[in-house]
Amino acid sequence: MMKNDNDLLTAIYEVVQARKQNPTEMSYVASLYAKGLDKVLGKIGEEATEVAVAGKGGKPEEVICEVADLWFHTLVLLSYYDLPPERIYAELRRRFGRSGLEEKASRPG
Repeated sequence: MMKNDNDLLTAIYEVVQARKQNPTEMSYVASLYAKGLDKVLGKIGEEATEVAVAGKGGKPEEVICEVADLWFHTLVLLSYYDLPPERIYAELRRRFGRSGLEEKASRPG
């Protein structure tokens, strides 16, 4: 049993990494990687749009399902670059407690 939700995202990431390293014909993740980065990015864009549509529709279950799809495809992108979820957690921890406006103004460029 997983201790927390971070463990769940890490576990999913590890499965995605395994599918990337040992692709099979039956793997959805392997099929995304076989189609290239543009396909992965396209899925993220598609899922983000579906999250926005579900949010506008106001049905909580649809929002949950679409956000889950977006998070999954984001993990696929992270895996593409071998970036474990811990890197995202660290960035969120760094930002936690700061004003969003202050944080954004501190970014280069």
